[in-house]
Amino acid sequence: MLTPAFDLSQDPDFLTIAIRVPYARASEFDVYFRGVDFKFYAKPYFLRLTLPGRIIENGSEQGSYDADKGLFTIQLPKETPGQHFEGLNMLTALLAPRKSRTAKPLVEEIGTSSVSEEGGEDDDEEFDWEIEQFPYEEVSESALKLQCHYGFGDLRSGVFQRLQDEFSDVIEIKNPDFTPAAERRQKRLAAELTKFDPDHYLADFFEDEAVEQVLKYNPWWTDTYSKMMAPLGKSQEQEDHAALVSFSEEEKFQLRKFVNKSYLLDKRTHRQVYYSLIDILLAYCYETRVTEGERNVESAWNIRKLSPTLCWFETWTNVREILVSFGRRVLCYPLYRHFKLVLKACRDTTEILQLGKSAVLKCLLDVHKIFQESDPSYILNDLYISDYCVWIQKANAILLWGSHSFSAVWLRPQLGTNADAVTAKREGPQEAAPPEHHSQATSATAGQSF
Repeated sequence: MLTPAFDLSQDPDFLTIAIRVPYARASEFDVYFRGVDFKFYAKPYFLRLTLPGRIIENGSEQGSYDADKGLFTIQLPKETPGQHFEGLNMLTALLAPRKSRTAKPLVEEIGTSSVSEEGGEDDDEEFDWEIEQFPYEEVSESALKLQCHYGFGDLRSGVFQRLQDEFSDVIEIKNPDFTPAAERRQKRLAAELTKFDPDHYLADFFEDEAVEQVLKYNPWWTDTYSKMMAPLGKSQEQEDHAALVSFSEEEKFQLRKFVNKSYLLDKRTHRQVYYSLIDILLAYCYETRVTEGERNVESAWNIRKLSPTLCWFETWTNVREILVSFGRRVLCYPLYRHFKLVLKACRDTTEILQLGKSAVLKCLLDVHKIFQESDPSYILNDLYISDYCVWIQKANAILLWGSHSFSAVWLRPQLGTNADAVTAKREGPQEAAPPEHHSQATSATAGQSF
């Protein structure tokens, strides 16, 4: 558990406690106060204070949460109005438990009963409110300068310096605050090679009934894309295709909850944001197809595991390396490991991008909901998805339209796994698969190397 930053103030009638809990779930928290005891819990934060004066619960207590600052403000009535509480700035003393624990004997006689001073509390408590706490320490400015950046537009750093243990299941990279981008990539590639399982790959390759079934599934954007591509005049097409995508009331409500803000991104970072968007959409398209649109407990895992942006804080320099990375991870991690799913996800992503900002936003809102309902994947909303949902509404539509120009038919020989060697031994020589569609951008970059 982490001890959050907190501050106390008072007026004649109330004690006010401000608790800073960034990256906590505001919808899931517990507050307890009675007498001189105050306890607050919002995963992964826990705060227990022994106050210098008594407080009561009489209906006048109030609480609020500032989502932008990650700040809980709790106003508690004093038992004796007008009393001045001494030592509210002695934070370490406030953290000290009212009574210290005593060491129990290593061997105790079973069958005897004992009653504590507090009236015999149950020994089998669900939560240990007496865990040791340490005062919150701000990271020094010099240490922050040495830290590596990640998140949307590389705008975050220092998040995992204290939260690594809590979110170790969400990200694969260890100590991301001090791991530069080049080292992240080396470790990711090594982990993927270790994870590749030839037996699993061959089983999916030859026994592909389930794969063929999910390939037939048509997600919502397939019909929308077909309507957009129906014969229309050029001006009409540009005007109408955004209106083909509609939002549910739940999605509209979430859009109203986002904070409207602007992002100052330099040219390099701006390109990174577009590239990472493609990476996230590829993972989302795979997840939507293999579950046939029915979310399950593995949905959040699938998306974050197939997107190196989310689980390795990877950065990109071109579209091809995104596709290679996505193809490698599809053949290494999820339940269905088949190259046809890689091609299909690429085609799905192309269609979404061609549908424009509304379609991309709808997909991002779905990812946001999946992560929000998955503990502890919600941290990825704070780092990436929420910002993407705000940014995409103001993004340059021309640049977004241009980012769809990619094809993955040339991808398989460049995955860097043993997939080709494994299948070649079993199936013999084959003709190269004909491309589904090529774009000028693909042709122009066909000669580039990694």
